[in-house]
Amino acid sequence: MLVILTDRQVLNPQSICPGCLWASSQGEPRWQQERLGCGRLVRDRTPLDQPPTYECQMGFQLVNVEKF
Repeated sequence: MLVILTDRQVLNPQSICPGCLWASSQGEPRWQQERLGCGRLVRDRTPLDQPPTYECQMGFQLVNVEKF
């Protein structure tokens, strides 16, 4: 499950992504084979004991919390 992190809250991508030009045709993040296709991995901000953090094209931080 992907979530969007902001300074103050955790958001569901379905509330943000439908308005994004890089989202899938269903208005969802392009999550394919454990990678965010519409963003980039942010390695320097991801401690080893935390799930990988991604930054989408719109500047939001996304985390896959399904495994954690």
